[in-house]
Amino acid sequence: MILACHTLVYSDDADATRAFFRDVLGFANVDAGTGDHNWLIFRTGPSELGVHPTGPMRDGTTSPRHHAISFVVDDLDATMADLRAKGAEFSSGPDDHGYGIVAMVRVPGADDVQLYQPRHRTAYGL
Repeated sequence: MILACHTLVYSDDADATRAFFRDVLGFANVDAGTGDHNWLIFRTGPSELGVHPTGPMRDGTTSPRHHAISFVVDDLDATMADLRAKGAEFSSGPDDHGYGIVAMVRVPGADDVQLYQPRHRTAYGL
């Protein structure tokens, strides 16, 4: 039986990335480290898994196979304001994509993650 979705973020500065998730995004965590390793595992709440086809993007390029992380929010503007007050920086957004409104937040030492206010029915509450 599958119990949860465990997402990994690979970082060039793991301490800064962990501090961002803990101190800016406010994610509760457990220390799963052993020895010299500082392994914080964060609770991110309910999850969904979406499968999107590779293919044409809005800008005419083709999307490669990849993984992306999106955090679903109920009010993107309020969330962005709250995170900015805690020092977060955004690389884009808010942008209306029809299916929802998105913004990309910079994660120190790692790839940006998407904040996403969907307009469609969500699956995480099923």
